Amino acid sequence: QVQLVESGGGLVQAGGSLRLSCAASGSGYSIITMGWDRQAPGKERELVAIIGSSGSTKYADSVKGRFTISRGNAQNTVYLQMNSLKLEDTADYYCYALVRPSDRPGAVDYWGQGTQVTVSS
Repeated sequence: QVQLVESGGGLVQAGGSLRLSCAASGSGYSIITMGWDRQAPGKERELVAIIGSSGSTKYADSVKGRFTISRGNAQNTVYLQMNSLKLEDTADYYCYALVRPSDRPGAVDYWGQGTQVTVSS
């Protein structure tokens, strides 16, 4: 079992910055990919950014050039640096991890509880 705990959300003015953090804990697994999803009020959940174990990254077009995803040295943490925030970035942000259990084949998805980001004008 893997637990993901996010932190760093809050209220920020448009044009400002926030940094989200997520730490994975548990045992008996190796992390393949970590990332962030978000869900704005009344909208479907969408991928924001992911980072693989090799450091390869992928971003939603709406955040390219403004958001940067990175992983900590321990590889069980992931960060999302959000700059030049816009009103439309307001959403609940969820940490994501795709892991490979050590006791069985395949891979398993996990999500954190979410952290709220509100961008005001």
